[in-house]
Amino acid sequence: FLPGTGQEHGGIIRHGAKLLFAYAQANVPKITVITRKAYGGAYDVMSSKHLRGDVNYAWPGAEVAVMGAKGAVEILYGGKNVEQHTAEYSARFANPMVAAQRGFIDDIIDPADTRRLVCNDLKVLRTKKLDNIPRKHTNM
Repeated sequence: FLPGTGQEHGGIIRHGAKLLFAYAQANVPKITVITRKAYGGAYDVMSSKHLRGDVNYAWPGAEVAVMGAKGAVEILYGGKNVEQHTAEYSARFANPMVAAQRGFIDDIIDPADTRRLVCNDLKVLRTKKLDNIPRKHTNM
């Protein structure tokens, strides 16, 4: 999500917006398993609850936050005591518990249970019927 000027001139933002629009409008089952890090816009666009994702899981060691701990600490504390504040920030925010409490994650699951849960969800969602609102005009 940090395109260079060459990519910007090539239309990466326009094409990315089209992809995001199509993804948000898709009415197929959307299941997400966060295994490691899910930060900011990248988290939002990858089948989050904000884009009508059906089921969102996270492994216990996953990090779900607006941005990485080190970058957040440098902004919040102006680069002072970075090591100490990074540890505090990571313990407080960079874990799936905060996202689960806010309803962004449905469950924190054991990695060994991932296949079984995803298969069960696919069985439940195989008859998913989600009608998109008919629109006369769209912006894409």
